[in-house]
Amino acid sequence: MGHANAPLTIRGKVILIHRVVVDNRPVSHVAKELGISRQCAHRWLHRYRHSGIDGLRERSSRPHSCPRRTSLEHEEQVLAARKQLRAGSFRIALATGVPTRTVSRILARYHVPPLAWCDPVTGQLIRSSRATAARYERERPGELVHVDVKKLGRIPDGGGWRGDPEQNRRNHETGHGRVGFDYVHGVIDDHTRLAYAEIHPDEKGTTAAGVLLRAAEFFASVGIPKIERVISDNAFAYRKSAAFKAAVAQLGAQQRFIKPHCPWTNGKIERLNRTLATEWAYRQPFTSNQERAAALDPWLNYYNTERIHTGIGTTPIKRVSPTS
Repeated sequence: MGHANAPLTIRGKVILIHRVVVDNRPVSHVAKELGISRQCAHRWLHRYRHSGIDGLRERSSRPHSCPRRTSLEHEEQVLAARKQLRAGSFRIALATGVPTRTVSRILARYHVPPLAWCDPVTGQLIRSSRATAARYERERPGELVHVDVKKLGRIPDGGGWRGDPEQNRRNHETGHGRVGFDYVHGVIDDHTRLAYAEIHPDEKGTTAAGVLLRAAEFFASVGIPKIERVISDNAFAYRKSAAFKAAVAQLGAQQRFIKPHCPWTNGKIERLNRTLATEWAYRQPFTSNQERAAALDPWLNYYNTERIHTGIGTTPIKRVSPTS
């Protein structure tokens, strides 16, 4: 079969030709037997008489010329913007002036892989599959918040090998030393995508509890007065910690857990973690851990107030207060 919607295979077309040409039967009768229209049967009969068996092969429906196709110059601008920004179609459209749908078609035409399949640092293809497209969204702000922890390796003074690709002796030594990890505790509202995050040296339950309470204060300050439910994975800090359970109770919320081995249930915070890594943690080489930590709050402010979230079509803060 030439394509997924073809009504007949080559064998079916040969049967059609044999019954009409050899058996001399009416085209309309044979078409009805084979479950196709008379127009379709006449088309294959005409192609057979003109080109023989080769005429029965599927042909591309692509036109011979596309005079209104996007110019090569604009295509090159889109591809260069994708390489530089490592962003989706919406942000590339803002940067180049090319419509979003046209950007998507250009990326597909040149077989540019989705961002989810690429290394956030280099942009090189590293994955071969994509996540499920199934989505859900709560109806109002505060109805559900997602929580999780993102583990990041700390940056040695001088930036390690990323800070100095030529690898002088000092960076070579510090870049291979054990500097430990940072734990980015994140909280995101399901409906608005409003995000809150803090960096800590551990992922203990008491730490996660404090982050949740401060996140609730932040949400209240921008117009989300109450958190009704808190969902997380089954990490020890969330399932077993008395401090975290007490923090959830203090907010008057209900605690929920995802099904084991189903991280997509907590997909919005997982997506935030990936965005944090791509646009903040690994967006540029930092010369120290303190420099990267200092860049988190400005990036969060940008994420909440300026960055268009393609899942909701606006910024998170405008979803909290549509008139702001």
